[in-house]
Amino acid sequence: MRHYLVTGGAGLIGSHLCDALVARGARVTCVDDLRSGSRANLEAALATDRVVLLETDVRDLPDLDADLVFNLACPASPKHYQRDPVGTLETCVLGAMRVFALARRRGVPVVHASTSEIYGDPLVHPQDERYWGNVNPIGARACYDEGKRCVEALAASHARQHGLDVRVARIFNTYGPRMRADDGRVVSNFIAQALAGAPLTLHGDGKQSRSFCYVADTVAGLCALADAAPSPFAPVNLGNPVEVTIAELARRIVALTGSRSTIAHEGRPEDDPHRRRPDVALARERLGWQPTVDLDDGLARTIAHFREAAAHR
Repeated sequence: MRHYLVTGGAGLIGSHLCDALVARGARVTCVDDLRSGSRANLEAALATDRVVLLETDVRDLPDLDADLVFNLACPASPKHYQRDPVGTLETCVLGAMRVFALARRRGVPVVHASTSEIYGDPLVHPQDERYWGNVNPIGARACYDEGKRCVEALAASHARQHGLDVRVARIFNTYGPRMRADDGRVVSNFIAQALAGAPLTLHGDGKQSRSFCYVADTVAGLCALADAAPSPFAPVNLGNPVEVTIAELARRIVALTGSRSTIAHEGRPEDDPHRRRPDVALARERLGWQPTVDLDDGLARTIAHFREAAAHR
């Protein structure tokens, strides 16, 4: 029976990853301090008795045994990571150092969750893995963007210097059931506002674009990366290449919820990227992976989750 260590395993992606690993018959040790994750996300996995939750900070990671480590520990929404920017940087960098040190001691691979935010406000579109990005190193988003960029440098250095088998996934906007209604991300914001009949808060003119990947597709990509044969260090984009404007996303959510919500325009946040779309050719070639869940289908599943959560409050 394979044993996986998942840091940040009580979050959106991490909890669905734990479910997927359990479905494969594996054992999982989940490490999460529950600052942005939730024990409730792991309810089904914990009930199998094959998942153990350690409520601890990844910066204090104990010396655990595992066959492979998934490192997902870090707040992922601007609302959460900007609340404690120093802590965010430390979680990214010191947390990764603890994970890489453990993996070296145990002689096991690491799958590290990086982010499309390393591309910043990109000057190249779509973004493939060769692009180095356009990031403001001292802006309000820098604690997350530069923290993740630093960890990619750490990962590459560990691969070169120590031969560590570390696999980096650059994850683009991911959504799905178990998103927190108050996490500040656009999908959860719009759904919560639409279900409440409140105006949807659109920052700027809404022409900025994103590519949204359903959480099950993202998890399938992470598992494919873990299953792949060892290869030279090379980050891989995981995301859905279907690009939509934020205004179009708002219209779709209003329609899918049957809401009468209007649109309220506000100013755009600092360093908010204008466009974001992944080139996933490398993931298709190297992992045999591509997303399969249509945006409207994924949004409908997410809306159903929000309705159910509201009914139980």
